[in-house]
Amino acid sequence: MKRPSRLPFFLIILLSAAPPSVLAQDSGGISIADIDALRAAESFRLGVEAYNRNSFNEAIFALEQALSLKPDEALILDWLGRAYCRSGMENIAIRQWQRAAEIYGTSSPEALLLNGRIERINLRRFPLAVETSRYVEIGRFPGSSGEVTVFSQPASVLPERDGSLWVAAYGSNEVVRLDVNGIVRYRERGPLTGFDRPFALARGLDGRIYVSEFRGGRISVLDPSGRWLSHIGSKGLAPGQLSGPAALAVDGEGYLYVAEFGNRRISKFDPDGAFISAFGLKSSEFGGFLALSGIAARDGLVYAADSVEKRIYTFDSNGRYMGELVSEGLEAPENLRLLKDGRLLVTDTKRLLVADPDTGITRVLYSLGNSRGRLIDGIIDANGGLMAADFDSNEIAAFTSLDDMASGLFVYIDRVTSDNYPAVTVELRVEDIRRNPITGLDATNFILAEEGRPVANQTFIAAGNAAAGADITVLLERSPDAAALRETFAAALRDITAAADGAGSIVSIVSAGEQPERERFSAENSSSIEAAARGRDGSYTPRWRFDLGLRLAATDLLGRSPKRAVLFVGSGKGLGGLAFEQYSLNELAAYMANNGIVFHAILADGGTADSPVSEEIRYLCSETGGSAVRLYRPEGIAPLIKNLVSAPSGTYVLGYTSSLSPDFGRAFLPVEAEVYLLERSGRDSGGYFSPTD
Repeated sequence: MKRPSRLPFFLIILLSAAPPSVLAQDSGGISIADIDALRAAESFRLGVEAYNRNSFNEAIFALEQALSLKPDEALILDWLGRAYCRSGMENIAIRQWQRAAEIYGTSSPEALLLNGRIERINLRRFPLAVETSRYVEIGRFPGSSGEVTVFSQPASVLPERDGSLWVAAYGSNEVVRLDVNGIVRYRERGPLTGFDRPFALARGLDGRIYVSEFRGGRISVLDPSGRWLSHIGSKGLAPGQLSGPAALAVDGEGYLYVAEFGNRRISKFDPDGAFISAFGLKSSEFGGFLALSGIAARDGLVYAADSVEKRIYTFDSNGRYMGELVSEGLEAPENLRLLKDGRLLVTDTKRLLVADPDTGITRVLYSLGNSRGRLIDGIIDANGGLMAADFDSNEIAAFTSLDDMASGLFVYIDRVTSDNYPAVTVELRVEDIRRNPITGLDATNFILAEEGRPVANQTFIAAGNAAAGADITVLLERSPDAAALRETFAAALRDITAAADGAGSIVSIVSAGEQPERERFSAENSSSIEAAARGRDGSYTPRWRFDLGLRLAATDLLGRSPKRAVLFVGSGKGLGGLAFEQYSLNELAAYMANNGIVFHAILADGGTADSPVSEEIRYLCSETGGSAVRLYRPEGIAPLIKNLVSAPSGTYVLGYTSSLSPDFGRAFLPVEAEVYLLERSGRDSGGYFSPTD
C-alpha cells in the first residue's frame, strides 16, 4: 500500500503539540485535522518546488492552498511572500512577511530577517534624499603586508566593470589590478625600460587605458586587459611634448586631455595619439596656472583644478577660457573625475566633494579631518563604492554612503537545486539598495549554513560575470502606428540579430497584440526572423497589450543566462490605453528587477538622442538598469548588445554537501546565505526538498 507523504518539520511540531482531540482517530481512520495537515504539507512542498523552478504563479497557487489549510503557519507565509515578490507583487509580499513576523515573534531570528527584507524593499522604493547623504569609511587596502610590498604610493584609481580596480602605484613604478577584496590579480610594469613614475589613469572609448608617467614625460597606452602597447608624447617643452604629465581626461569623442604640471598647460591628443593643441597658458583672458592638478571633460567643456589657487576653471574643448566654476571653499584640489550623473567628483587632499558643473555648488561627501593621509584621486567603482588613493598613507581607502551602509547588501537566494542530493546547488543574487549588482565577489565573500551551522564542502561554482553571452527576448509593439513600421521593425531585428551574433541569443520574439503570442522563427534563418518582426495583419490592433506582452517576454528569460534582457521595439508614440490593464507599471518593473532582467527600449520614431521618451519607458529602464535608444542613431544597436554582454552581474552559484536528513524527500531542508564585502553584509534564507524516494 502506498504511504501518505509525511509532513515537513514545522507541521510535525504542530501536530505533536496538538491536543488529543485533534489527533484522535475515529473508527473510520485518520481525523480531519490530520488530513488538512497532510494536504497543507503536500501543497507546501509543491509550492517550494515550483518556486525553485522559477514557476512563481504555480508556487503562489500551491502556497495559497497550503495557507488556506494552515492560515497561521509562518513558514508558508514566508514562502508565499517570496513567490509574490519574485512575481513583482511587492505590496502583497510585504503583507505576508509582516504576518509571518508577527507569528514568529518580533525578536526571533526569522522575524528579524523578514523585517530586514521589508525595510530594504521600502528603502529602495522610497529612498532617502541622495543629496543629504554623506559617506563613511568601510575599509582600506594597505600597500604593504608586513615586510612585503603590495604597492607603493598609490596615485590614481580606475574601476573595471567586474568590480576590480586599477591602481597607478607611483612609488613602485607599476599599475596593479586589485579585486573587490584588495587582492592583487595582475601587475603591469610597462615596457622593457619600465614605467617612470605612473601618476594618473584614464580609459579611452575603446577600452584602452592611458597612464601618465610624471617623470617620464609621456603617456603609456595599455590594452583593456592592462598589457602595455605604446607611448604617446615625449619629454620636453615643445608642442606635443610633455613635462610632468599628471591628471588625464577623455571626452565623449575620445580625445585625450593631459594636465601638464611642469608646462602649466593642458595638451590635447586625438584617439590615435596625434597632438591637436595645447591651452591654459597665461593670456589676457586667463591668468595661467600655478599648480595645474585635476582635469575632467564633459559635453564640450574641460574643467581644470589648480591646487595652489584653490580654484576650478572651465575651458571649451578648443581651449577657450570660459571662466571660474569654483572659486572658494576648496583646500587643495588634487584631481577631478566625471560622475555618471554629470557632476564632478573633487579629490581635495583631505576631503572628497561633488561639484555641480552648472552652478559650481560643492558638497562634502567625506573628510579625513585631522587624520593622517593625503587623498589625490577618487572614483566610484562598479559596486557603487567610493574608492580613493591615499598617497601618504600608502593605502586605497573604500567608502560607502550612509544609505548603503544602513541598508546593507540585498541578498536573494533565487533557486536551490537538489537533483543530486546530498550535493546541493544554490543560485543567489547580491545587490545594493538601488538594485545595482554587487559584482566581483569570490568564495571568501560567502558563508552557507544549515540550521545555523556552516555547510560541508562549500564550493564557489560560478559568477555571472563569467557568462559568455546574454539571452534576449524581443517584444514588438502591435499598435496601428506600428503597422506602418513593419519594414522598420524587420530592419531592427536584422540589426539585433547581427549584433547578437556570437555575443547573445534571441530566446523568443513576442508580439504584444490584444493577446500576446510568441512568433515562430529560426535563429539560423534571417528571413524567418524578419517575418516574425513584421507579424500578421490580425495582430495589429488599438487594443494591443503592452503589459501582457512584457510579462510573457520576461517570463521566457527565467532560468536563463544571468545576463538577460527584454528589448522592446516600439513606435515611440506611447504604450496605448490598455498598457497597464492587468499588471501595473510598478509590478512589471519589480517583476523584471527581482529576477535580474534588464529592460531596453528601441524606438523607431526617427527621433534623436535628445528627443523625449515616455515616463513609463524611462521608469522601466531606470528600475532595471536599461536604456532607451533610437533605432537610427549613428552608432546603431550594436553598442547596446555589447553592453549587455559586458554588463556587471551580481549572480553567483555555490555548491555544498548537505548534512540534513531528507526523510525520503518529505522533509523541508533549510539553507542560509551570508555575504560580506568589507564592512557591508547581507543575508537570506531559502530551502528545498530533496528528490522523493
